[in-house]
Amino acid sequence: MAQSLHPAASHDLPWFITAPGETDTLMVAMSVFLVFAVLMFGILFLRLHTLPERIAHKSHKLQFEIVAVLGLIALFTHMHIFWVIGLLLALIDFPDFGSSLNRIAGSAEKIAGIEPAEDAAAGHAGTTTGVEHRDGSAAPPEAREQGIGAKALPTKPAAAPAGQKELSHV
Repeated sequence: MAQSLHPAASHDLPWFITAPGETDTLMVAMSVFLVFAVLMFGILFLRLHTLPERIAHKSHKLQFEIVAVLGLIALFTHMHIFWVIGLLLALIDFPDFGSSLNRIAGSAEKIAGIEPAEDAAAGHAGTTTGVEHRDGSAAPPEAREQGIGAKALPTKPAAAPAGQKELSHV
């Protein structure tokens, strides 16, 4: 049986219309293009989304972790204000107060007669505050007077008055 066209159909069909049973090449090409376009849009979106984090990381900002957390919050909540705040934080240079404050603290310790700690984070072994006073205790003078402190000063036993026995502590 010969395949005939419908009398109302045009005799010149466009190139993208396929015969029954053949592969639709336009649909395959558009499917590949759609998958490629979705992947490229996703990569572009994620690159744009991580822009504040990359800016803060590249310029070695102190607030890098805050910018990274704001980016994650913006990604998971879809609230763009977090992304904008992260971008602003990534672009702002905060002054370094830490080094000048450490120098001031070191100078104040020298004036007070306390040896400045080499590493304030490590502190001295056996002390709770990391600052050791002249007499070897780590407590402030008020606490030392009350007997409170990280290190107790060794005390000499008092001489017992005549006629009393000395009690020994076990």
